[in-house]
Amino acid sequence: MSDLAPHERRWPATVTVAGVLGLQLALPGAVTAGPVWLLPVLEVALLAPVAMVNPVRLSRDTRWLRWTALTLTGLLAVANAWHLALLVDVVVSGTSIAPRALVQAALLIWITNVAAVALALWETDRGGPFARDPRHDRRPGRPDLLFVQMGGVPGWDSDSWRPSFADYLFVGFTTATAFSPTDTMPLSARAKAMMAGAASVSLVTLAIVAARAVNVL
Repeated sequence: MSDLAPHERRWPATVTVAGVLGLQLALPGAVTAGPVWLLPVLEVALLAPVAMVNPVRLSRDTRWLRWTALTLTGLLAVANAWHLALLVDVVVSGTSIAPRALVQAALLIWITNVAAVALALWETDRGGPFARDPRHDRRPGRPDLLFVQMGGVPGWDSDSWRPSFADYLFVGFTTATAFSPTDTMPLSARAKAMMAGAASVSLVTLAIVAARAVNVL
């Protein structure tokens, strides 16, 4: 595993998705609808073929795997937005919820938000991870994000450098924390929409916790 270039590794994305699935199972009942296990089971069904075909590195690329990965990413984002909507409804309607459960739900939603936008950017930037990897034949598209390393920073070869999943995870974290781009600028409309959506989810989540705290005081 250590001989892989960072941009060739698939397993960090797989581990992140698995972690998000675990967080969904830990959500309080007040912010879930239907059987708690239903959504994670559906997501595992989408994750399993992607992880089995490329367990460690990006080695096999097919159209159906591409669409399966994109569907999984979209489902994670939509499910998290739904959980946030349920949390907003709980607070606005005055439904009784323990402070600990409220903070737990908000924290899990925020973490999932970071992971979801990181996965979305990783799966779409320049056409996806296989398009960015020069070992594969897929033709890359225009960059959706402008990383600092792409701008001719001393010590970094802008022609050979490729972002890894960790780079996209950092973009997701900073977007959800600062509510705006930091060191990485969105170039395409879809990247701007993803980052705006992530910032909005993070802002609403924080506002909900603050509103309930003020109400308690």
